[in-house]
Amino acid sequence: MRPRRRSVLAAAGLLPWAAQAVPVLRVGPTRAVKSLAAAARQARDGAVIEVDAGDYAGDVAAWPQHDLTLRAVGGRVRVIGAGAQVQGKGLFVTTGRRQRIEGFDFSGAVVPDRNGAGIRLEAGSLTLVDCSFRDNENGLLSANDGSIELDIVDCDFGPILPGDGRTHNLYVGAIRRLAVSGSWFHHGLHGHLLKSRAALNHVLYNRLTDEIGGRASYELEFANGGVAVVMGNLIAQSSTTENPHVISFGVEGATWEQQALYLVNNTLVDQRPSGGIWLRVSPPRAEVVLANNLLVGAPKLAAEGHWLRRANFFAEWDEFVRAARDDFRLKPGSSLRGKAQDAGEGGGLRLRPTHEYRHPRGTVALAEGNAGPLSPGAFQR
Repeated sequence: MRPRRRSVLAAAGLLPWAAQAVPVLRVGPTRAVKSLAAAARQARDGAVIEVDAGDYAGDVAAWPQHDLTLRAVGGRVRVIGAGAQVQGKGLFVTTGRRQRIEGFDFSGAVVPDRNGAGIRLEAGSLTLVDCSFRDNENGLLSANDGSIELDIVDCDFGPILPGDGRTHNLYVGAIRRLAVSGSWFHHGLHGHLLKSRAALNHVLYNRLTDEIGGRASYELEFANGGVAVVMGNLIAQSSTTENPHVISFGVEGATWEQQALYLVNNTLVDQRPSGGIWLRVSPPRAEVVLANNLLVGAPKLAAEGHWLRRANFFAEWDEFVRAARDDFRLKPGSSLRGKAQDAGEGGGLRLRPTHEYRHPRGTVALAEGNAGPLSPGAFQR
């Protein structure tokens, strides 16, 4: 029998089955590798690390590998500080390119300078999927590095430990790109729910709500402006907020060459007793598009004359299915249904929602091929 010849594509490694086997490192109490710290020492570039579900107290690590995947198996992997930290920065320090972490919970990050984080992203690029952060000084904190990229999908950034006001649920430095979707940011304390200095920001289909007892400052801040697409989010300021502004853009200096904010199809809720202010924009000539937003409560919507404003509506609480229980879907008979208008394009995206947020974290796709009129606000169903 003649030997089977490999195809040209297979020989070149261009077919899926021609790919080389990915090394898998298994971690857990009954495994040969029993700790995350040991796995971090042994792993090489391209490794997949599968971690058995359970509590990993004081098991902190630095991850320099490129093309690394950390994946929880059989349930949640809970990384608990228990007084430990790495490099004086947090529970995990990541510096590799194209890293991915799935199914991990981070809690108890405390460091001497009181600026500890569940994850410190110092270099490279990172994707987080189905991870949670609670009771840390910061949830995730990134360095100022213009080559960093960060993607966050279906994550939970929860309560912050008491601190001195420098701590935030998510604090992204001056990086190349931030993308956040399907995630819940809540129960801030003095700092912001989401603060970013990134050049490009896509904040799509999330819930940023300070919740009862929350004491966040801004719900959403783009400290140095840049380009920000904020679409399909439920953003709510609590009655105990420490700042009247809900969203802030560029107030710490417009350091990026391009300055544009696209605030489209969001449901914005203010519960501050004396009323708040929806939006604060400092760069005087920034491009600002406000389209198809629902505004609930009685704050001020300050706006400059050159801003594009289209189909934004103030909505009473009884327009919604059950606003008192955070169900901000418009009632079937609401007069606001179908009143959204075409918002065009911006920030590299068509400004028309394709998904909506699903609590407690995640998204659901809207019907494909739905070219009909949408409704204002974050929820279409």
